[in-house]
Amino acid sequence: MTHQPDEPTVPEPVWCKSSYSSGEGGECVEVAAAHETVLVRDSKWGAGDRLVLGVSAWAGFVRMVAGR
Repeated sequence: MTHQPDEPTVPEPVWCKSSYSSGEGGECVEVAAAHETVLVRDSKWGAGDRLVLGVSAWAGFVRMVAGR
């Protein structure tokens, strides 16, 4: 009998869709907080590539698009 150690599990991030996204298949962006990063993905392609941004980079982006 062999014992294999349990593999550590990383919880799947909780994705939040933009409030500007429609249910009609338009441009949809989702974000999720991860350890010291913010993940960004296309909600229509959830298994696809993700952008990984540092918290300060994300905050700067949000300020820029909000016009502040």
